[in-house]
Amino acid sequence: MDYYLRCTKCSRKYDSTYKRQTCESCESILDVVYKKKVRVPHGKGFWDYEKMLPEGRYTHYDLGGTELVKSTEHDNLFLKLELQNPTKSFKDRGSVVEVSKAKEYGYKELVVASTGNMAYSLAYYAKTIGIKATVFIGTGANPDKIRDILLTHDATLKRVNGDFTKAQEHAAAYASSRHAFLAGDYCYRKEGQKTVMYEIAAQLRGITHVIVPVGNATLISGIGRALKEMGNKRIRIVAVQAEGCCPLVRALKQRKGIRYERSRTAADAIAVGMPTFGDQAIEAIRRSKGTAISVTEDEMKKEQDTLYKKQGILAELAGVASIAAYERLRFKKSDKVVAIVSGGNV
Repeated sequence: MDYYLRCTKCSRKYDSTYKRQTCESCESILDVVYKKKVRVPHGKGFWDYEKMLPEGRYTHYDLGGTELVKSTEHDNLFLKLELQNPTKSFKDRGSVVEVSKAKEYGYKELVVASTGNMAYSLAYYAKTIGIKATVFIGTGANPDKIRDILLTHDATLKRVNGDFTKAQEHAAAYASSRHAFLAGDYCYRKEGQKTVMYEIAAQLRGITHVIVPVGNATLISGIGRALKEMGNKRIRIVAVQAEGCCPLVRALKQRKGIRYERSRTAADAIAVGMPTFGDQAIEAIRRSKGTAISVTEDEMKKEQDTLYKKQGILAELAGVASIAAYERLRFKKSDKVVAIVSGGNV
């Protein structure tokens, strides 16, 4: 769709030829604003929803169209298996949009901060399209994912003495000084990731709740946008974070702004102390009359083990946080709940 960009803080507008994802005036994140409304099509896979993405020249990678399977443990729970994407996480949905935009704008290098999955995904797609990838990794990143990024995708790795939030600061500074495309949890990624909600709605009628693991809150914000674009006011959004890092949950409960929180969780994919899209996530949750909940390390480990033993699905801890949240919440028998199993890079 034809679009422009607008700063989420100072409201400055940029046309679609603007080559950054942050405001040049205040450095805040931008948002995609479409110039007209388009009816969401009924489709099975990612590219069936291309007309709902920012207008651009996209390379049609094979992704999305992930299965929605019934839980063997609960009659009203369904699992959206995002670990079926090429790099085993939902991140691919946003990466193909970002990489295509970087190529369209003429960049030779992209830079990203990551706890693992996003770097793995972006490095994969950057390599296939001929763009150099530079990755900033904090001290809490998963060492196995780092190894795969280096061995498989030829990315340049830069370690940061600090967590994901600190790595994000370094990545932004690097992008500015080296004329590299700053990728990661920004506006184009959110647009790609919203497609998971389109698919879910097409796969299952009568959904009442969707449970979403939250790190930087880009996915949950994208889901909120998708529901708004579909005109769906019935589905409630449930955010789930690890107890060892839950700034979004605390902000909602205390009715205050999001404050930085040091990560103390092994669920590295959601170990983000200051979510970039936190404010948008809170807005989406409240608009849907949803809620937010945190789960323990033991609860996630239990669900990881059960999911593998009972259904043969190997997911990472962050990926099963949504299932752990289901166990904590009291749903009605008439509810139809979808838990997003966000990744499987174990």
